[in-house]
Amino acid sequence: MIFLGPVYKWLEANYAVRIHHFPLIRLVTYSVDKTILYLLLFVVLRALWLWHRHKKVRWGHELLVFVFAAYVILLLFLTVFRGVYYPWQITMDWGRKWHDANTVILAETWKLRLGLSHFDFYYQSLGNVGWFVPFGLLLPLMLRTKHKAVHVIFWGILLSLFIETMQFYMHTGIADIDDVIFNTTGALIGSLMYVLLHRIRLWLTKIVNRAPRK
Repeated sequence: MIFLGPVYKWLEANYAVRIHHFPLIRLVTYSVDKTILYLLLFVVLRALWLWHRHKKVRWGHELLVFVFAAYVILLLFLTVFRGVYYPWQITMDWGRKWHDANTVILAETWKLRLGLSHFDFYYQSLGNVGWFVPFGLLLPLMLRTKHKAVHVIFWGILLSLFIETMQFYMHTGIADIDDVIFNTTGALIGSLMYVLLHRIRLWLTKIVNRAPRK
């Protein structure tokens, strides 16, 4: 770790034995650490691009771009590049056969539901939904275009398929059709949240404009 080494050592010393799912905490800590590194690199490249194109900086928009980039980078490190810190550490097993993937809807998820611990079931289902809610909410905000839920869902499906494909060939996760379904549901929920917030903003704007001025 580059940034969070002391934090992780403290967590490991105090909670490694006490928390049953401590490997998940380890994954999150390492993923956040790597996200900080690549987010700093993204900020530098973004600044150079804006300078080269002579773009006028809109700080509100740049904040959205920063948040969206942080979200996507963290998501990829949590799901795909779990054991990878630098690009040259990536290895792919292109000879793997797709019959190793789970293509039966809800088959593996339901097995988790029947297990002794329901944590894995909720993390597999609600976790995969929750991780894609920010995608559906932030994408239309960042693009500043007329929102269409179908576009957000389309890009959400592509991102989810990319994650599942990379997990499959890198052996960093189980390629599961359920994940695509849950991810898409999360993107849809985020998209609906954006529509709701957008309508509330328009409603409040109308109220302010109709208010009598002194």
